[in-house]
Amino acid sequence: MKYIKGVSCIKCLLALILLFIISSCDNNTQNKKGKSLGYDFPAPKNWQTERIPFPIEFAPQISYSGFEDLRFAPGWEFTTSEEHWTYTFLWWLDGSPQINNTILQENLKIYYTGLIERNIKPKNIPATKVTVPAVMIKKIETASGDIETYQGTVTIVDYLDLMFNPITLNCMIHKKDCPAHTALIFQISPKPLGHPIWKSLDKLQSDFKCGPD
Repeated sequence: MKYIKGVSCIKCLLALILLFIISSCDNNTQNKKGKSLGYDFPAPKNWQTERIPFPIEFAPQISYSGFEDLRFAPGWEFTTSEEHWTYTFLWWLDGSPQINNTILQENLKIYYTGLIERNIKPKNIPATKVTVPAVMIKKIETASGDIETYQGTVTIVDYLDLMFNPITLNCMIHKKDCPAHTALIFQISPKPLGHPIWKSLDKLQSDFKCGPD
């Protein structure tokens, strides 16, 4: 009987461990979706994801509290792909920081300057190819579901291109009002706004939902 009880206890222990693992996996899934953080930002199949806390390592001058949550199109890093440099990212910011076209423009300049500088050595970018990012952002008519909408361009050296040619990225920015947070969704692609790739970016933006933590 003692042996049987021992086996039973081992089975109970294994069951508890399995339950803990399943629970952890569920929590990780929720964290990836952002639900436990007060929002849902589902990633399409085959899109890469990444989350970076503020202050962002390569752009610490951007003085927000919160984090960046990124979604990369499958072909974003390939120059031959229609999805080259196509991605979107969420800035999930604590509180209600001031946002306007000037602030967005300056922050994006800092952001892309830091991003390029971080890639100079790994990509062996020649000094003659490195230029200061040119950013232009303007406020436009507010889109459905936004409290403010912005549009613009960002011109940088394409460190994913072997020739390191400049590339101009079209940018749409959607400001959303969420409980105790401000959400900024940046849609990025070198393709013109009428290109089909923007349907994927628009779906990402429209699928975003925020609510109580």
